Amino acid sequence: MSWRTLPRLAAPLLLIALLWEGAVLGFGISPFYLPPLRQVLGAIAALWPAYQSAFLVTLAEATAGFAMGALVGIAGGIAFAHLPRLRRMVLPLFVVSQTVPVIAFGAIVVLWFGNTLAAKAAIAFYLTFFPVTVNTLAGIEAVDPRQVALLRSFGAGSRELLWKLRLPAALPRIFTALRLSAPLALAGAIVGEWFGATQGVGAMLLAALFNEQVVAIWAAILAAAAVGSALFALVALAERALVFWREEL
Repeated sequence: MSWRTLPRLAAPLLLIALLWEGAVLGFGISPFYLPPLRQVLGAIAALWPAYQSAFLVTLAEATAGFAMGALVGIAGGIAFAHLPRLRRMVLPLFVVSQTVPVIAFGAIVVLWFGNTLAAKAAIAFYLTFFPVTVNTLAGIEAVDPRQVALLRSFGAGSRELLWKLRLPAALPRIFTALRLSAPLALAGAIVGEWFGATQGVGAMLLAALFNEQVVAIWAAILAAAAVGSALFALVALAERALVFWREEL
């Protein structure tokens, strides 16, 4: 991602804004179902400090869980690639863990840690680590055996093969998983905030829902979209720096 991509990012946002306003005006949609975008943006502007604080809280929770999930996922994928017995023992447990509904897992985590940043980060971690693990493993195992044999012929050991061949070759798949996991981490953080939190985008969304404040609900949705976009942008910047040989999409 670079400054040259900003016009390409701004164009879809402008199109969405125009379609939103056009749909409300053209079809006479009731504000109860879809308030005008200008009204939603006005509500955010009127309470900007509150929305800014909620944005930062949820971003911190999602980023912490996402970072932990990425690290554990990459380490797990590497371990499973080199230790087949460990993979046969542990990977099925990872698969089973993903069948637990996030609401149920979130309730348990909040009971353990309380309404803390660590609890929300743990839920975000829960949704992040598995896709990263699976894609890291798949990327490492997809390396051409002829490339491995060539490096071994030059005396490369397991460590050199990992850092100079296997892991770099797996980076595109890893970043694909990271891009997919970014919104999952956000969802985990927001779910965690629904268990009695007083700060964050999820708490604002839940309060607006209970009070049937439709404009506030849509404002919270836009704030959540902003958090998700920020996480995605961070992943894109890291990918741009580390996977520099790929053409920018």
